[in-house]
Amino acid sequence: MFARLKEEINYIIEHDPAAMSKLQVFFLYPSIHVRIFHKWASFFYRHRWFFLARFFSQFARFLTGIEIHPGAKLGKRIFFDHGMGIVVGETVVIGNDVIIYHQVTLGANRSVAGKRHPTIGNNVVIGAGAKVLGNIVVHDGAKIGANSVVLKDVPADGVAVGVPARIILKDQPDYDMYYI
Repeated sequence: MFARLKEEINYIIEHDPAAMSKLQVFFLYPSIHVRIFHKWASFFYRHRWFFLARFFSQFARFLTGIEIHPGAKLGKRIFFDHGMGIVVGETVVIGNDVIIYHQVTLGANRSVAGKRHPTIGNNVVIGAGAKVLGNIVVHDGAKIGANSVVLKDVPADGVAVGVPARIILKDQPDYDMYYI
């Protein structure tokens, strides 16, 4: 447990130029706090103690401004930068080494049973205010621009920008213009 926490803290220090020390990250970064509470909430959710699961997730939301459903599956080294206003739905799957900025929604676009939220691959960056909706896949290395509304799959190393999001591939001339 402590090794995983140390790994999370080191990832934040590597990716946030404002982070001055491990102590600062541990005590003052909501990303660390919400990850700890999500571990507990997820444990209770998997054991079908839904009230306790939602209690921990709502308490974490109260403290951090980040709402992660206890059923969401989170990988390693996820950095919720600034945190406030982030919403992660029940069937979301997030890979490793992901950076998610404030006001991001990983949500559903309809009320149906089963998988209805996005799957986020490894090494993905999701810009501030982006909305990623529905049972779609954001593949490894993709980037989503600020305030984009993504309603379809984003290929590996692609960039999604706009409302609704337009996909720009690495070999297209506009790629460097939209890279975040």
